[in-house]
Amino acid sequence: MNSQNDAVVSIRNITKLFADVTAVDNVSLDIERNEFFALLGPSGCGKTTLLRMLAGLEKPSSGEIVIDGENMAQTPPNKRPVNMVFQSYAVFPHMSVEQNVAYGLKVGGTPAAEIGPRVTEALEMVRLGPLRGRMPDQLSGGQRQRVALARALIKRPKVLLLDEPLSALDAKLREQMQLELARLQETVGITFVIVTHDQDEALSMASRIAVMDRGRVCQVASPQELYERPATRFVADFIGKVNLIDGEVIGLAGNSVLCQAEGLGEMALPAEVPVSGRIAVAVRPEKLKLSAIEPTGPGLIKSKGTVRDVAYYGDTSNIFVETPAARELSVNVQNERRSPTVYRRGDAVWVSWSPEDTLILTE
Repeated sequence: MNSQNDAVVSIRNITKLFADVTAVDNVSLDIERNEFFALLGPSGCGKTTLLRMLAGLEKPSSGEIVIDGENMAQTPPNKRPVNMVFQSYAVFPHMSVEQNVAYGLKVGGTPAAEIGPRVTEALEMVRLGPLRGRMPDQLSGGQRQRVALARALIKRPKVLLLDEPLSALDAKLREQMQLELARLQETVGITFVIVTHDQDEALSMASRIAVMDRGRVCQVASPQELYERPATRFVADFIGKVNLIDGEVIGLAGNSVLCQAEGLGEMALPAEVPVSGRIAVAVRPEKLKLSAIEPTGPGLIKSKGTVRDVAYYGDTSNIFVETPAARELSVNVQNERRSPTVYRRGDAVWVSWSPEDTLILTE
């Protein structure tokens, strides 16, 4: 966690209760200046409630929120140094692109001579300059979302809050907008805080991610750290795909722990900190290898199995292998050639992976 002096947003022990339901449970976070920060989690985890408290649309039951060095306890939404972009765009249908973007400045009393240049600047940021005269019904979904972004950015907030801003777009457009948002954040140098339930969206855009579950923050880290070193079973399972195998520590061997897992026998796995008792052995599908014959190698973890299902995705295939312990392992295979190796249901195969690619999770 960063020191409060480096943070543009400091959330301290925030709790939000709705009757007897705890939506946000004692959350503390620091969000740095000029970073792209994501609040990620399943529906009902508290991420949107937390964002709404930053915006001033919900009042915390306890705790404090400091934005740009100022406690927000007595600051109404319209006086906070933030702006919010909603899932539904909220673009005025009876106004042109230019009028939509200028609206916030006009109602805020900005001098007329200043409005024109700032509208032009904001439209250029989101690459909508040539479309300034169009009406919203003449725009695509992605263009309307960029209008909403320009309208939020024109007021030059310290923090831009984005509530599931891409969920209404189709898959291909959503992917394009992810890249555009990341580029835009770098260009304007404003802190972006995005709420999303889409792990790919968070991984592709954010510099840091807070993974939430049942009102609490499970882990805050960079996308790579979350994927390669998840702190809990929930994070490992929510970020990407993972094979989770129950096991137990039975001893120590230098910097490794000896584990026993059903169907895999005894394994020596590297461990950064001492562990004991019941554990979960986790390995990502792309770390696993498939072969028709038994693989060899020092310390290699392996199991014989039978292909149960094959899911073809073009560049990759997911192969689901049932092992003797009736445990299913998911293996991600890159289809690097035009005629890739074909696995079919019922094929006898070996699944193997390196101990270095294995995670030990204790909670």
